[in-house]
Amino acid sequence: MRATQTIFTNAKLADGTLNNITVQDGRISSIDRAGSRQDIKDVVDIGGALLVPSFVEGHIHLDTSFYGDKWIPHKPCTNGFDVHERVAFQAENMAAAAPMDERARNQLDLCISNGALQMRSHVMVDGSVGLKSLETILKVREEYAGIIDIQLVAFPQSGILKSPGTPELMDEAIAMGADLVGGLDPLSFDRDIKGHLDVVFGIAEKRGIDIDIHLHDAGTMGAMTIEEICARTTALGMQGHVAVSHAYGLGDLAPEAARKIAGLIARSGVSIMTNAPGNHNFPPVALLRAAGVNVFSGSDNIRDSWWPFGDGDMLRRAEIIAYRSGFYTDAELSAAFDVVTAGGAKALRLEGYGITVGAKADFVTLAAEHVPEAVVAIPKPRRVFKEGRLVAENGSVIR
Repeated sequence: MRATQTIFTNAKLADGTLNNITVQDGRISSIDRAGSRQDIKDVVDIGGALLVPSFVEGHIHLDTSFYGDKWIPHKPCTNGFDVHERVAFQAENMAAAAPMDERARNQLDLCISNGALQMRSHVMVDGSVGLKSLETILKVREEYAGIIDIQLVAFPQSGILKSPGTPELMDEAIAMGADLVGGLDPLSFDRDIKGHLDVVFGIAEKRGIDIDIHLHDAGTMGAMTIEEICARTTALGMQGHVAVSHAYGLGDLAPEAARKIAGLIARSGVSIMTNAPGNHNFPPVALLRAAGVNVFSGSDNIRDSWWPFGDGDMLRRAEIIAYRSGFYTDAELSAAFDVVTAGGAKALRLEGYGITVGAKADFVTLAAEHVPEAVVAIPKPRRVFKEGRLVAENGSVIR
């Protein structure tokens, strides 16, 4: 195969300098100050726009979104927020929805056009749906190979112990091509933290894979579950291979208790995912990062049975996290940006991520002077490049 080489000129980097970025066979081979002589035929002029790494969509549900389908009115729970009831609403809505592959493609195009080129999607695998959803999403993932990198989590939306046959299905899901094993509220949903985590960590140890567990439980119940997850992670030497998604309970703790558990999380190498939802307390991002915890983010649900919001834009997600966290300074706004870029890359253990020599040429151009302004302004349109090839522009995916 003939080697390909492209130079991206006049690209503004996060430090404010204008640079030429040379891409060789999909990776950054050099970064030089703009104006240096170049003898390369294929040139793409960035025109002084801010060039940043592609966004990491660290938590999404490709199988349950209704984006691009008919509008589904949100149905409130009978009494506050109840995971069991929301799961029941989801089953009703899914039965009347457009084909799953169509809805998944709609959602992928939305995310890619906004600049997300790395993704972790949770896919239902349990006694209620078997492996059908995973089979569909695996095929869609194959269609999008070369445009976006997708990790899939075998997610037991109906519980593990409450849903007969689910442990075996989750194990089979990994054999089929799912990348991670998930979990759901071991204490409040399955009411057996030991039994639930025995299955999750057992499959992870057997298959040599990572873990990403949904945890909605509030207060001390949520904190207790996190402590157990951290203990198991450390005991099995899985530091850096486990994530807890949502972890609402961390936002309920008093400052001293939060600092104490943050230290435990940092020592265990567990990552925390938050999308800073408007109707819940959420993990204290600044406190966790100060303690050394890796924090990342995702859209979570986009126009589905859980809420009607979501636009697939991780830059907007950074703005939401900053707004809800009370981030105002440039350093704080940059931290919110880090959550949707480098934080996600670390949690997903991505190889070759970033704007550096040797990294994959996955980047996005933004009409902003610097990162803090980008977080506040959420500028569009954008150009999105995958391994140096233009894959989206002006809100549309290019194939």
